Amino acid sequence: MLSAAAVMAPAAATQKSSLEVLLETLKKRDEQPKDAPPTLPARPMCRGRLPTTRRPSLPAGFKLENGMVTVPATEAAAVDKKADAKEITGLEVKEEKAVKGCIFGTKRKFPSTQVLEESPYVDELHEERKRTTVCKEPPSISPATINMNGKPACTDIMDYVLQKKLRVWCSSSNAKWELGQIQSISGDDAEILLANGKVLTVSPEQLLPANPDILDGVDDLIQMSYLNEPSVLYNLQLRYSRDLIYTKAGPVLIAVNPLKEVALYGKSAIMQYKQKTNDDPHVYAVADLAFNEMLRDGINQSIIISGESGAGKTETAKIAMQYLSDLGGASGTESEVLQTNVILEALGNAKTSRNHNSSRFGKLIEIHFSETGKMCGAKIQTFLLEKSRVVQRAQGERSYHIFYQLCSGAPPLLKKKLSLKSASDYNYLKQSNCLKINGVDDSKKFTVLVDALDTIQISKEDQMKLFSMLAAVLWLGNISFSVIDNENHVEVVSNEGLATAAKLLGCTANQLVSAVSTRKIRAGNDSIIKKLTLTQAIDARDALAKSIYANLFDWTVEQINHTLGTGRQFTWRSISILDIYGFECFNKNGFEQFCINYANERLQQHFNRHLFKLQQEEYLEDGIDWTPMEFVDNTNCLSLFEKVCSSGYSYIHCFYVV
Repeated sequence: MLSAAAVMAPAAATQKSSLEVLLETLKKRDEQPKDAPPTLPARPMCRGRLPTTRRPSLPAGFKLENGMVTVPATEAAAVDKKADAKEITGLEVKEEKAVKGCIFGTKRKFPSTQVLEESPYVDELHEERKRTTVCKEPPSISPATINMNGKPACTDIMDYVLQKKLRVWCSSSNAKWELGQIQSISGDDAEILLANGKVLTVSPEQLLPANPDILDGVDDLIQMSYLNEPSVLYNLQLRYSRDLIYTKAGPVLIAVNPLKEVALYGKSAIMQYKQKTNDDPHVYAVADLAFNEMLRDGINQSIIISGESGAGKTETAKIAMQYLSDLGGASGTESEVLQTNVILEALGNAKTSRNHNSSRFGKLIEIHFSETGKMCGAKIQTFLLEKSRVVQRAQGERSYHIFYQLCSGAPPLLKKKLSLKSASDYNYLKQSNCLKINGVDDSKKFTVLVDALDTIQISKEDQMKLFSMLAAVLWLGNISFSVIDNENHVEVVSNEGLATAAKLLGCTANQLVSAVSTRKIRAGNDSIIKKLTLTQAIDARDALAKSIYANLFDWTVEQINHTLGTGRQFTWRSISILDIYGFECFNKNGFEQFCINYANERLQQHFNRHLFKLQQEEYLEDGIDWTPMEFVDNTNCLSLFEKVCSSGYSYIHCFYVV
């Protein structure tokens, strides 16, 4: 671009050589004062970004003469005519507030009288907006201006794409996006040539700009010129077809579950990221960054893994732990930390309709390091265990893995002590008509589990107690009831389930019968024993089984933490890995699904805050010119359950009413 001085300079009488121009430039530079500050470089434009509407292109023949702007007469006439026809540029603009627009479109503006709700993260955002400069002259809008789902789409970029006949995404009738090339434009319609050779005639409101093919398969989504839904999905699908399951989105790593073995892991891959010879997106790179920042800044780090059920969160957490164990190895602790995954998966994972190894609990693994970067301990916190899975589940799903592993892989002596039978003999396991997982050997898994318990230094005596309580839970499910009167009161049927469960629990059969078929009511100094109905007795039996399993799970975690923390009280910093199951919506949802989805909504808000809000607020503070990005703020969703309802009931009451 020519400077104003170059435009205004008169034509030279003789043409200067390049050497003379160079010498004059050097002379002018030497004549500048010694103490003058250096000239700041121009701020570079973001790669692949088109100029915004606040910086319209200059008309042809634009000149500066004596500090005044001059435009050729033909151009001036065209502009005046356009202003009269559209009556837009001449309108008086009221004071407005700039708000978020679409990610590739012009900014929407709202009158200052309109109150905009903001997320509670920033208190001074309105004050910041008052100090920003608002464009007072909106650009003229061409017939290509469109509305997508009630949101204004970008005018300049779509005009540019239509004019240059570039690649576009076309919204088809089956709600799918198809890639095509603009062939011609007639009136308000455009002819699009699809990849399969089919030609469609659509209106511009069904189109979105597509990235040039040179950007197909980029490893970071921020490198794309157009960040819209079909472009992002296409890029992820293209990389997935090449077994490139990891893609960056700025500071976020997107992982797509390959559902197969891929050659991206192992000692050689770990060495590449340790030696910085590979910078491709990977879980190793995220773990390496957290480790190096912990050592450099002395600040604890966290890695949050979130996603829907079956997305691969548990495997991703294991891969990150594997890399951190390799970085902080040679201390003897790394093998113990890795073996905790085997134990927790056996007790806390199960087969669901979407995932053969779904985590049915959340966990936060806090890995401690010394000042030299050696792993010196760990601590595990668990929450939201799905206790109801012990007694009931949907068809085609399984209970927790450890039940099937125990029935299939326990040695004969252990089976005799626990009176164990096959999984098909227990009501709690056979009710869902799913006892096996294709490609999984429960017997071998049990052997691996026992080795992990030995590594964690859980004694054989404690292991026997663990297996005894698991068997007791299974036998509780075989306790049955019979109705004895017209009021539907029941008594426990004396069978093998009752006798074996009482034996394993260390109580008498009469004590167990009283616990599951009667209820003690205290009235003053007197106690009244009331018989339960059939439904109440079944609920009491199932509640006992769920309580035993939940306490058994917590006890196992305590044993693991005791081993990982013995003699390792003096630690320096830590890296925490959060693995929690994702959003769930089943045909039949309970209070557990509500808690799970609420926790995920909180994580989503944390993600939105750090990726969108804080980043854009930083741009605002630094005075950077950028197009604000619109995103879904779930604050209202969280407020529905976190705040007290107007009627005075708690949010739990609101949940059941809604």
